[in-house]
Amino acid sequence: MGIFTRLTDIINSNVNVILDRAEEPEKIIRLVIREMEETLVEVRASAAKTIAERKEVRRTLDRIREAQTEWQRKAEVALTKGREDLSRGALVEKAKLVENADALEAELSTLEHAIANADSDIVKLEAKLNEAKAKQKTIDARMHTASSRLKIRRHLYESRIDDAFARFEVVEKRLDSAEGEVEVFDLGRSKTLNEEIADLEAQNGVEEELRAMKQRLAKGAAGAEQS
Repeated sequence: MGIFTRLTDIINSNVNVILDRAEEPEKIIRLVIREMEETLVEVRASAAKTIAERKEVRRTLDRIREAQTEWQRKAEVALTKGREDLSRGALVEKAKLVENADALEAELSTLEHAIANADSDIVKLEAKLNEAKAKQKTIDARMHTASSRLKIRRHLYESRIDDAFARFEVVEKRLDSAEGEVEVFDLGRSKTLNEEIADLEAQNGVEEELRAMKQRLAKGAAGAEQS
């Protein structure tokens, strides 16, 4: 289905309003341009046909005017020879040509008017077409810019996520490396003399505390029996 129904719809159209009402402006502007181009082709074809008709009418008029001149000459010759009847007949033929010429003049005037209108319509159509094409360039540029910005935003967003995970992985690797280094120090390592003595002292302390607890418990049990 087309946007326009006749030539005046295009000439009187407001491209901005059409696009503002459209859900998909990039598709509508292509349709608008196509219809304008097709209409322009039709108007030019019609104008070319009218121009051809004008040329034919002009040629016919030229022949009729030549014939008028010739009948006028014949009428004068007949009259000079005393043949008034022939002169009258020549003037009658001339009069018929005059009527034909008048009809062709009227037709020529109509054709001239049609050509002038076609010329005006073509100028207006071309202006509207240029306007639509400029609008299409603007829409295409905005779509390209929006698409590029969206692509960049998506890339940045995805890159930030990837970078975050990459940083986490680096930290985890550093922690694994540090923990590994600590564990390496304990592998195959025998206790030093100080560490062994410290262990003995700790064990002695535990033994002494254990003996003391036994003594307290024993004294407590003896006191309970005496009472």
